[in-house]
Amino acid sequence: MTSDTDNNRDSPDSSRSGSGGKPFRIAVYGKGGIGKSTISSNISYALATLGFRVMQIGCDPKHDSTRLLLNGRAQDTIMDTIRSTDDFEYDDVIESGALGILCAEAGGPPAGMGCGGRGILTAYGALDRLDAWEDLDFVVQDVLGDVVCGGFAVPMRPEHSDAVIIVTSEEFMSVFAANNIMRGMLNFDTGTPRLMGIVLNSRGGGDDLPERFADAAEVPILAVVPRSDLFRESEAAGKTVMEAFPHSEEAASIRSVASAIVSAAEGMLRMFD
Repeated sequence: MTSDTDNNRDSPDSSRSGSGGKPFRIAVYGKGGIGKSTISSNISYALATLGFRVMQIGCDPKHDSTRLLLNGRAQDTIMDTIRSTDDFEYDDVIESGALGILCAEAGGPPAGMGCGGRGILTAYGALDRLDAWEDLDFVVQDVLGDVVCGGFAVPMRPEHSDAVIIVTSEEFMSVFAANNIMRGMLNFDTGTPRLMGIVLNSRGGGDDLPERFADAAEVPILAVVPRSDLFRESEAAGKTVMEAFPHSEEAASIRSVASAIVSAAEGMLRMFD
C-alpha cells in the first residue's frame, strides 16, 4: 500500500493490506440513526491525517454518508449514475473530499421499488470495474442500520471487509441491534476473527448496558465518544469534528479508533469472532 510518507509518519508496512496490495477494509455497522455516518466520516478523516490514502463508501440509499467530507454537499450515487448511462468513468462516481479522501455513495432503488442491498453489490461491481481500490490504504464502509437482509450483510462478508466495528449507545435497541449484527457475522465465519469491537456513541444516558453487553460478549469497547454539541456545530458547517475541533476530547476519542484500526491492519490488535 502507499501513503504520504511526508505527513508526520513512517512509510506504512506493506503487510497491512494482507495480500495482493489490497486496502484494509472496515465495515461500520449499528442501529439506524445511531451516528454511523458521523463516526465513519470522522474515522476516515483521522486516518487521512496520518497520511493514509482513504476511501469512504456510503452503503445506504439515503446517500448522506460522505457529506461531512464534501463540505456538507451530497454527491451523486453510483446507482443513479448506472441508471443514467452505461458509459461512466471514475470521476463520475468518486469524488475527492477533505484531505483527499475519496468518496463514493452506493445509493439504491427508488423507495419501495427494489432491494437496497442489491445496490451495494452493484456498486462494488462498478468500483471493481474502475479499479477504484488501487493505491488505497483503507476503505471505510458505512452500512445502513441493522442487518435486516442478506443484501445489507454484504459489506461484512470476508471478501468485502477485513474488520467490523459496531456503533452503539446506551439505548436498549442499539445494543439489541449490536447483538444481531454479531449473530449475522457468525453466518460468514471463516475461522479468522474480524470483529474489532464497539464504539460507544454516548447519548448521555448514564446506563452501563453497553459495558455489560461488551463484557458478556467478550468484545472490547474501542472508544467512548462523548455526547457533545461540537458534533452539531461541526455538522452545521459541513465538517467533521476532526476537522473543525481537532484538539477536542471528541476528536481524541475518534483518533483512538483510528489508531486501533491501524494496529488491526498491521496484525497488532486482537480481533474477535
